[in-house]
Amino acid sequence: QVQLIESGGGLVQAGGSLRLSCAASGRTFNNYAMGWFRQAAGRVREFVAAISTSGGNTRYLESLKDRFTISRDNARNTVYLQMNSLKPADTAVYFCAASPRPVSGLAAHYEYWGQGTQVTVSS
Repeated sequence: QVQLIESGGGLVQAGGSLRLSCAASGRTFNNYAMGWFRQAAGRVREFVAAISTSGGNTRYLESLKDRFTISRDNARNTVYLQMNSLKPADTAVYFCAASPRPVSGLAAHYEYWGQGTQVTVSS
């Protein structure tokens, strides 16, 4: 089992920044690729970004890659999502997830999920 706890969400004005964190416990963190997904009200869950076990390989939703950065600190068992130039369309619950597979944008490849953290961007 891997337990994931997200933090860092909140209310921010358009153009602002937030850094989300996801702390992992349980099985060896650096055995898992990590991903961030988001789900806006009334919409399906959407891939945001993913990072390989070593951090050397990342993948992004194309429309977000200029504003969002995923990173991980294996010594701290934590993955981060830095979000800049936020827009109201970024409002969603953000989830982190752990996958035993190589870095992937498919939710079905992720075995463990956190409870999510709400990000609200006001105009």
